[in-house]
Amino acid sequence: MNKAWEHFKTITQHKLLVMEGCFKVGLYRQGLLHDLSKYSPTEFRVGARYWQGDRSPNNAEREAIGYSSAWLHHKGRNKHHYEYWIDYSSKEIPGGMAPAPMPKRYVVEMFMDRIAACKVYHKEAYTDKDPLAYYQSSKTPPPLHPRTRQLLEFLLHMLAEQGEEKTFRYIRLRILKNSRR
Repeated sequence: MNKAWEHFKTITQHKLLVMEGCFKVGLYRQGLLHDLSKYSPTEFRVGARYWQGDRSPNNAEREAIGYSSAWLHHKGRNKHHYEYWIDYSSKEIPGGMAPAPMPKRYVVEMFMDRIAACKVYHKEAYTDKDPLAYYQSSKTPPPLHPRTRQLLEFLLHMLAEQGEEKTFRYIRLRILKNSRR
């Protein structure tokens, strides 16, 4: 098996699923540009080397060498990752790090990213409850700004309880309609 080809197929399937979700809610530009850095040599080589098909190669690289060089490259170039929005704090934690609020359009893209990742890795076993379950499985809650956390968790619960069609319609008509996206 050619791991580079399998990795290419995996990241392309993921990108297409995020693009489909983003298009359904009106985020056309973000859908087109989502995760393009994964095709850069810095990220692609690592992804191909550590590809396994059932989880992120970044986790395998992290286990092998103690950190993920691909992830460090990726998170600084993609605004749909909450880690992009971590900055030095001047108030809450003097001298420490604190999350900044994410614009709604990037929270929505992060939400679509989570759905797509679960669909790619769970394949036919995927359910609309999977993105919420994955989020809740974290040992420690991610360092999200309270407004970002509230919106992301609201959407994950809505997806789990009401399904994709209603959740996407809500995003399109209520969250993004009157925002600057």
